[in-house]
This record gives sequence, C-alpha cells and structure tokens, in this order.
Amino acid sequence: MKLFTFPSYMATSRALIFRIVGLMRENPDKIYNIAFSGGGTPAMLYELWANEYSAITPWERIRVFFVDERCVPPTNSESNYKLIDDLLLSKVPIPREQIYRINGEIPPAEEAKIYSQTVRHVLLSKYGCPQFDIVLLGVGGDGHTSSIFPGQENLLISSDVYAESVNTSNGQQRVALTGIPILMSKHIFFLVMGKNKAEIMKDILVEDCELPAAFVAQKGGDVEFYLDDAAAALVR
Repeated sequence: MKLFTFPSYMATSRALIFRIVGLMRENPDKIYNIAFSGGGTPAMLYELWANEYSAITPWERIRVFFVDERCVPPTNSESNYKLIDDLLLSKVPIPREQIYRINGEIPPAEEAKIYSQTVRHVLLSKYGCPQFDIVLLGVGGDGHTSSIFPGQENLLISSDVYAESVNTSNGQQRVALTGIPILMSKHIFFLVMGKNKAEIMKDILVEDCELPAAFVAQKGGDVEFYLDDAAAALVR
C-alpha cells in the first residue's frame, strides 16, 4: 500500500489522472478495463479529466465499467452513471459501445447477476475471477467502499462478482462490486479528499481495522491512495 498526498483537490485529481494515463502509455497496445466509482469525491476528477486532459487520454483503449450503482434510473440525479456520463463520458470521444452501465432500474439481485455475467464475458479471468486493470475507489465516512458497508463483510468474500447491497444509513438498495474481484484487480486506486475523511483514514490504516475499506487497503496487491492534505492530516 502506498500513500500519496497533495496540497489540494485539484492537485490530487490531476496526479491520479496522470497515473492512469501513464500506465496506458506504458502499454500502448493494451485495452484497459477500468471500474469507475460515483459519488461526490471523484466528481472533480471527472470534470478536470474531460476539460483539461481529454486530448492526452487514449479513450479508444478504455472499457468503462462501474464499481457500484444506486438502484435508480439513469436519469435520476443519484445515479452514478448519470454523474460520470454528465461530467466525463459524454464529453470525451470514447466509443459508447465500450461503456457498460449497471442498470439501476432493474431489481438489484437480478441486475447483479446480469452485470456479473457481462463482466465475466468481457474481462479475462485470473484464478476464475474476472480481472480489472484498474478499480477506482473512494472511502465513505463510515469506512465503506464500493457500496460495501460495515456489517456487510460477507460481500468482501462473496463468490459473486457483483451483489446486491444496502446503504445502512438510509436503506437504499445498490449493486456493488464485491471484495474478491477488487482484490484481484491489477491496480487499486483510492481517491480520498476533504477534512471530513481524515478520521476515517486514520482508522482504516490501523492493522486490525475491520472496515470494508481497510480490508481492501490491507489485503489488496497494488493499492495506492491519493489524498489531499486535509484527508491525510492524521496519518502522517
């Protein structure tokens, strides 16, 4: 696990964009299967990427998947797909057939199975598990990641690729990428920003912490955290 800290939201977002584009430049003939997260934290990254760094990104070599999705239609303001499409995907020259949306309007248990099958069909597998090249994750204030909330630790070791989950704070149903395919990803990037994340960052880096984000951080292979100074304030 590696931690990288930067002085601002903008600098942190920029560094992660450069990291992803740099990986793609190292392998110019490779298609990258990337799972994107929604939520407020990566919104700036997506907007910056579309507005300032679209020209240096080989969009034709990216297949877009989603880490998780709220069970709402794609036009709903809470949809992760809508967020990422509005800020990034609709503004860059990525082939639309390379965008694999989680259908939040379908019952979550059913869509989890359908989307799992899609991912298994498109991605190559390692040890029987489909392997993403990059998974972009965030950390919730309660230590959740990929809509795997505290108390749902069974999803961290599930044999399913995607599964139904529930936001324990409001009961909202979601579809979430489970723990094993996250851990099997070639690169796991956490983007964590803001002073409201400082305390939870301190917690998840404790060796025996059992929060979902800590599980991924401590058991994943190539895990990198991109933090602004505010989020990193208690872990230096």
